[in-house]
Amino acid sequence: MRSANLAPAERIIVPLDVPTVEAAVALIDRLPQVTFWKVGLELFVSSGASVLQVLKQRHKRIFLDLKLHDIPNTVAGAAAAAARYGVDLLTVHATNGSAGLATAQTAATDAATAAGLMPPQIIAVTVLTSIDARTLAFELKVPIELPEYALNLAMLARDSGLAGAVCSPQEASQLRDVCGRDFVLVCPGVRPSWAIKGDQKRVMTPAAALAAGADYLVIGRPITAAADPVAAFERICGELELS
Repeated sequence: MRSANLAPAERIIVPLDVPTVEAAVALIDRLPQVTFWKVGLELFVSSGASVLQVLKQRHKRIFLDLKLHDIPNTVAGAAAAAARYGVDLLTVHATNGSAGLATAQTAATDAATAAGLMPPQIIAVTVLTSIDARTLAFELKVPIELPEYALNLAMLARDSGLAGAVCSPQEASQLRDVCGRDFVLVCPGVRPSWAIKGDQKRVMTPAAALAAGADYLVIGRPITAAADPVAAFERICGELELS
C-alpha cells in the first residue's frame, strides 16, 4: 500500500528498543494503537525470532532493522533467513555496494517466495542520523558533503533494485525528488517540538518530515520513554492529522 493512502498512525514506526522479549510484549500490549514496530539489534540479539512471532500473532507490521553489512554472500544468506520470518521491511547498509545490495534483494525475494510469503522490502541505510557533517568529514574521511553522500547512497540502492532507503528527514526532500515517488523513504531522527533530541544530530518534526517526502517516521523515545506513551503517541498522530 502506498504510504499516501495510510492514516498518520500507520506511518509511525515505533522501535522496540528494550533488552528482553518480556519488556517488548509489555510495550506492545501497552500501545495497541501502534500497527508498525521496529525490531533492532539489541532485542533481536537477545530474543531471536521469538519477538517476531509475538508481533505476527498480533497482526503487526515488522521493520527488522539489522543493518546488514558484510560480504555479499553473507548478506544474502542473512537476508534470505530474515525473509522467512515474514517481515515487512529489512535494512542493509548501502555501503555494501551494488553487488551486496542486489544479491540481498534477490536472496530475500527467492526465500520468501519459496516459503509462500510476501517478500520484504529491502531498504538501504544511507547515513546514520547520529552522524553529522563534521564526523563524516573528519572521522570517516568522506570527502563530499553529507547531503550529497546520502543521495549517492540512495541512488545506488535504487539502481541496485532495492525498494527504498533510510535517511534523515533533512535529506528526504532531495532523495524524493531524485529517486521518485515509489522509492520508500524511512526516516529516523524525527522528534516532536516538545521532545528532546537525545543522541540524534539531524532531526525534524513529524509533520515537517512527512512534508519533506518521508513515507514512514521512526519515533522512539518521545513515545516509549514518555510518562504516558499512549498519550504521547496520540498527540503525535493528532499533530499529523492537523498538518
